[in-house]
Amino acid sequence: MSAHTASGSVRIEHLVTSGTFSLDGGTWEVDNNVWIVGDDREAIVIDAAHDADAIAEAVGSRRLVAIVCTHAHDDHIDAAPALAERTGAPILLHPADTDLWKRTHPDRAPDGELADGQQVAVAGVELTVLHTPGHCHGAVSLYAPALGTVFTGDTLFQGGPGATGRTFSDFPTIVESIRERLLTLPPETAVRTGHGDSTTVKEEAPHLSEWIAQGQ
Repeated sequence: MSAHTASGSVRIEHLVTSGTFSLDGGTWEVDNNVWIVGDDREAIVIDAAHDADAIAEAVGSRRLVAIVCTHAHDDHIDAAPALAERTGAPILLHPADTDLWKRTHPDRAPDGELADGQQVAVAGVELTVLHTPGHCHGAVSLYAPALGTVFTGDTLFQGGPGATGRTFSDFPTIVESIRERLLTLPPETAVRTGHGDSTTVKEEAPHLSEWIAQGQ
């Protein structure tokens, strides 16, 4: 999807990287969605997962404005410091995920904080930070109305909420985040997720009552 702005054509690019996710004593093989939003001059990366070289190659010669972390599970942030060192871009994370971040990068803090309502601008398009806890304390989504898109990390997937069976997570909280922050967006909004296929608000909204019932 793309949008034409005064600075040119803004587009969403998609890269899948592979690696592992480890937490609470377990390790799993995972494929992660890396999203790049920008034009021919500048871009942001949403979730620098697994492969800094592949992500840097996809960014190319563009200025990387920021590396935005939807949350601090290791599979979403493992390549962030290397990508930041390579590009000079700041790493941005919600402070409620600081403890989780330190489990992966104890000697390298993020460069800046994300806050609910904050806007991250790139190539004339603004992405609004929505704090959507539940999958973990500092989980955020990024809503880009000009692109008709919300990037939900691991908060909302095609078919339901993200996992909540591990440390720092809570099922009723994630359902409330989805109900209040995501399903209130326009129905046609594309939901671009941290893993797997994209969906839309319209496709997921009918299932809300089922998720609420599961959390009671």
